[in-house]
Amino acid sequence: MGLFQKAIETYNEMKSIIGIEEEGRKEPLAPIAHICAHPAIEISIDCDGNFVKAEKLPEGKKIIIPATEESAGRTSKIAPHPLCDQLCYISSIDPSKKEKYIAYIAQLSEWYENCGNPKLKAVLKYVSENTLLKDLESADLLDFDERGGIKNSKDLVCWRILGLDGKDSAVWTDKDLHVDFKNYYLQKLSSAGTVKKALSMISGDVEAIAKQHLKGVVSSEGNAKIISSNDEHNFTYRGRFVDSDEALTIGYEDSQMAHNALKWLIANQGVSFGTGRWLVCWNPQGEKVPEPYMPLLQFKEEKIEPSDYKDVLAKAIAGYKSTLPSGKGVVIAAFKAATSGRLAITYYNELQGSDFLERLKHWDETCCWSDSVKGVSSPSLIDIIKYAFGIERGKDAHIEVDKKILSQHIQRLIVCRVEKTAFPFDIMNTLVHKTYYLERYSIHNRGQLLFTACCVVRKYKYDKYKEIWEMTLNPEKRDRSYQFGRLLAVLEKIERDTFNQDEQRETNAIRMQSVFVQRPGEVSEKLITHLKNAYYPRLKMGQRIKYEQLLGQIFQMLSEESEEAYNKPLGETYVLGYYLQKNNLYQKNEEKLNEQT
Repeated sequence: MGLFQKAIETYNEMKSIIGIEEEGRKEPLAPIAHICAHPAIEISIDCDGNFVKAEKLPEGKKIIIPATEESAGRTSKIAPHPLCDQLCYISSIDPSKKEKYIAYIAQLSEWYENCGNPKLKAVLKYVSENTLLKDLESADLLDFDERGGIKNSKDLVCWRILGLDGKDSAVWTDKDLHVDFKNYYLQKLSSAGTVKKALSMISGDVEAIAKQHLKGVVSSEGNAKIISSNDEHNFTYRGRFVDSDEALTIGYEDSQMAHNALKWLIANQGVSFGTGRWLVCWNPQGEKVPEPYMPLLQFKEEKIEPSDYKDVLAKAIAGYKSTLPSGKGVVIAAFKAATSGRLAITYYNELQGSDFLERLKHWDETCCWSDSVKGVSSPSLIDIIKYAFGIERGKDAHIEVDKKILSQHIQRLIVCRVEKTAFPFDIMNTLVHKTYYLERYSIHNRGQLLFTACCVVRKYKYDKYKEIWEMTLNPEKRDRSYQFGRLLAVLEKIERDTFNQDEQRETNAIRMQSVFVQRPGEVSEKLITHLKNAYYPRLKMGQRIKYEQLLGQIFQMLSEESEEAYNKPLGETYVLGYYLQKNNLYQKNEEKLNEQT
């Protein structure tokens, strides 16, 4: 199946909430022949069409309004909405240009004559009297320019009918009115001789074909459409078709259900990454699914030991599987506004629920590392991109990443996680390269950068070579880069042990880190010589003996390397050795302090 079929399946599964404003939802699911819009002014009238009051509505509120195919996609052409519309349509703002007002009255009259709804009668009577501008001016809701023109002529007006059936009623929440317009408009389309009927390539049924498809599937990209055709002149449809119907025909109802479902999903469950890129992941039956860009254990507060990590992950997956068994699917789609009028589908995938969960679990098992405070965890995909390509800025030392870079690479990692493809070398390499310059980061960001780099290196090694790197220190590890990483951590700790309590300067090991990873043999020799001359005399005898033994152990492992390889640049595994050795040294200090207290 494809995106539109899954969107229609979702729409049909969510029938019980169509047209209903739910608390906590940013946008309701619109019925067929309806759209969601931002109203600016609410006008209350009685059931006889007499003005009662008008008030400004808060920004951000969305309501459901009826819309024709033409009005939903209107630009400069006159195409009134059937009920709630802009001031320039429901009033005669400019007496010399009444076309919009006349078109609105004619369309509303035709709808009322078809169904006889008393709410339509009240609105029609009030608007026909053309006192709207006067009433709004008295309510101080008109914004005039220097020449006396109305600056807010495009403010959307919605209606509330008072006293009908003994209660107040907002037209946008009236489900009967929704059904009235849907039935009226579909009947009008089916009986119109100008509307073409053909095979809908979504449902496979012969239907009235949509001439225009909804825009604003992503609300922030208001005019962008997934499907559009305007290449009627010059190089017509790239020379392949005579008209757009030869390329694609979609039924009006199919188009409405699919677009409204996608709009509802993206508004309420979609996540924006960078500039104009959106991701949405959902189950068509409405079951909760984990986000593919976040770790499964993101809300775990207790420390998880390496020996327990797989069991904790398995329990988390079992919880999701209880509501998302293998028979239920998961859909993942990514969208990008290619231009102001085009919305591209940059990624699409369907998976069985069990497969989806197992792939997320596999990623979290292989892309993880152990922190001395939080225990084992997996970083979010956003953190991986942030620390790989971001720069520390400001007094609060936040990591800032270019939005275009974030939007480009986040999708790559989502595909990698969902489809179990190999971790990209360039992202891993960039992240490891950032660890060469720890002096550029705050203490907190250093820890996060190193943790993220270790997770990614572990993941890359597993994907590329099926190697499983332990998350605990292994002094006997026969890996040159790993052992030199350990050496760097020890040299840094020796010097830091001689600092006063409030001394904040960088150690020589950190300042020379970028050179160390390029020429480790040569630089380590210089660092050790300097330490022995300047810092060893400040150490206690016990500390000196401990560090001498540790250095001897590391050099014993390095002595197995050939002279030719000894001074070559280090590989990515140096960061694993550095992180583990550093954690080990500081953890032992904390244990001693705890014993003393």
